[in-house]
Amino acid sequence: MAHGNGNETPSSPRRPGTLRSPASRWFGLRTDSWILLAAVAGPIVTALALTPGRGHLDTADDALVLVVVIVAVAGTGRRLAAALAALTSALSFDFFLTRPYGSFRITRQQDLITELLLLVVGLAIGELAARGRTHRVAASERTDQLALLRSVTELAASGHDSRLVIDAALVGLQKVLSLRDCHFTRHNPGQIAARITPKGELTIGGEVWATHDLGLPTRRVDLPVRGSGWLLGHFLLTPTPGRSVSHQQLLVAVAIADQVGAALAADQPAQASRA
Repeated sequence: MAHGNGNETPSSPRRPGTLRSPASRWFGLRTDSWILLAAVAGPIVTALALTPGRGHLDTADDALVLVVVIVAVAGTGRRLAAALAALTSALSFDFFLTRPYGSFRITRQQDLITELLLLVVGLAIGELAARGRTHRVAASERTDQLALLRSVTELAASGHDSRLVIDAALVGLQKVLSLRDCHFTRHNPGQIAARITPKGELTIGGEVWATHDLGLPTRRVDLPVRGSGWLLGHFLLTPTPGRSVSHQQLLVAVAIADQVGAALAADQPAQASRA
């Protein structure tokens, strides 16, 4: 398998892409901690605020107020926080708002039913909110991936120098696949077991690797670059261990490599060799 001539193109300076910096991870952990604290403290404070009127309001009304607190916590999209809020609300309702007060005993069957419904409804709300947040994040990621692919496609289609297209592709691949490093070479990289196929599958020794569950292998991964039926180079990818990669992300990566292949084929059609 011969390759076109040319020097190895170094990777552009590392960009964080979808990788989070230590500062952002620390901020995220602090945010999650505050949300968990609110999930526990919110229902307790609300139940205490309702105690002056517990002889006048129906316990079902008190439960509805606590449901509002659960919804507020669930709005963050954190499943654990919503579950904690539901559990704490149920316990606070039992302890502060049902007879005998100040005890986890319940003497009325209606209050027991209300407490169980409060717990079930709270857990359901939290699950729905968490799924909604997951779908929003996935939709945002798909939009970002398509934007990266479009930027590389526009460079290739507008006839820019192939080096500019390669540089844009390096940045795009790092972001799409959450790579630690990535560079391009026109030379044969030698024996690399892990390879991304044109179908968007990662194979190792002919076997398909489950990237959605396992992420990319921690070894180097080869993403071949083809254009007009010719093998023109390789992107050599250094994955981030344990980072899940979907089939769609792999397809976007293949599409980015194809745009680079088209640019290289247009630049040096005479130097290409058959794959």
